[in-house]
Amino acid sequence: MPAGWGKHLAKELTGMRYEKGHKELTRQRIVEAASERFRADGIDGVGVVSLMGDVGLTQGGFYNHFPSKEDLVRESVASGVAAATQRMADRVASSRGERYRALVNGYLSAEHRDNPASGCVAASLAGELARRPEETRIAFTEGVGGMLELIASTLPDSVRGKRRRSLATAVFSSMVGSLALSRAVADTGTSDEMLSIGRQSALALIEAG
Repeated sequence: MPAGWGKHLAKELTGMRYEKGHKELTRQRIVEAASERFRADGIDGVGVVSLMGDVGLTQGGFYNHFPSKEDLVRESVASGVAAATQRMADRVASSRGERYRALVNGYLSAEHRDNPASGCVAASLAGELARRPEETRIAFTEGVGGMLELIASTLPDSVRGKRRRSLATAVFSSMVGSLALSRAVADTGTSDEMLSIGRQSALALIEAG
């Protein structure tokens, strides 16, 4: 049983007041937990009861924070994309070599492949998101825009104007496909090969300008 679960339950049942700001913090915990679970297990693979158990709350408590599961999906997708993009930006900022190379190598790494819960939302959930309501897909689209801006910012100075955006889109699409396939195949050797060839392909796109 999660730490603090009994205390949360008692307050839910008795209507006791929480300290100021508690509801906002709890809501954020739910969003963060959902973002990780959705990426790891799929949106349809995560139920409200299970998710609320992860944060030490009951199913009834969920509706104090969100009108529906879809509202949570929308917020968790936006949160997950932003967090993953920031982690990639931090990696790029700390690199000593070519920034685009650090980004490609970090994205198409075994570490990223093996930790979908903290990784790219597009590689984990694009297939499911294509079937979600428009508002959810809009939230995802806005988040992807941030990732494209990050990729574009790492490109060589020789890539100019509108070409920066189009090349960033091509690179991102290539990386997402490579990462998703590397997770789907059954043996590690093939998966590693897909990551390696994916890195080569993405870098070749960039260096060709």
